[in-house]
Amino acid sequence: MNTRLLIPLLLAGAGALACGSRSRSQAATVRPGVRNTTAVADAPAPPHRASAAADSASIRLAPAFVVTTKDRALRFDLAIRNEGKKHVELTFPSGQTYDFAVVDGRGREVYRWGNGRMFTQSRQNRMLDGGDTMRIEESAAPELAPGSYVAVATLHSSNYPVEQRVAFELR
Repeated sequence: MNTRLLIPLLLAGAGALACGSRSRSQAATVRPGVRNTTAVADAPAPPHRASAAADSASIRLAPAFVVTTKDRALRFDLAIRNEGKKHVELTFPSGQTYDFAVVDGRGREVYRWGNGRMFTQSRQNRMLDGGDTMRIEESAAPELAPGSYVAVATLHSSNYPVEQRVAFELR
């Protein structure tokens, strides 16, 4: 085999392997826990990287979830605000970046926004600069009887997952 061709190919392969397709935020496995409606999701620092610990200490995501009802229709508003100064790269394993569900008083799921929808199976990344807010708004008119319910908003980020719950009444 020709060594003139082999050496550049090996160097190119090593360079591609070293760079890889992982982003910096994917390399640090930061997993904040599930928070309530008013909590701020502080990302804990990964124990294995000192430089990532300094970066993740400044990441502050503040989720806010509101459900409004009008004539049996529901409006879901989820806002994720980056309260830190550094940008945050949110990683999503598929095209479904969020979902909304409604649970009745017995804890049974009675509605899910994503049911029956098709989503791409490709990975996505979204940047959220310091001070910026990502807003998600959806409307639905599920067949629900009058009563008490809990709406659940889920951000399907693999590195900064968020779940928020809000109680509401239908009359």
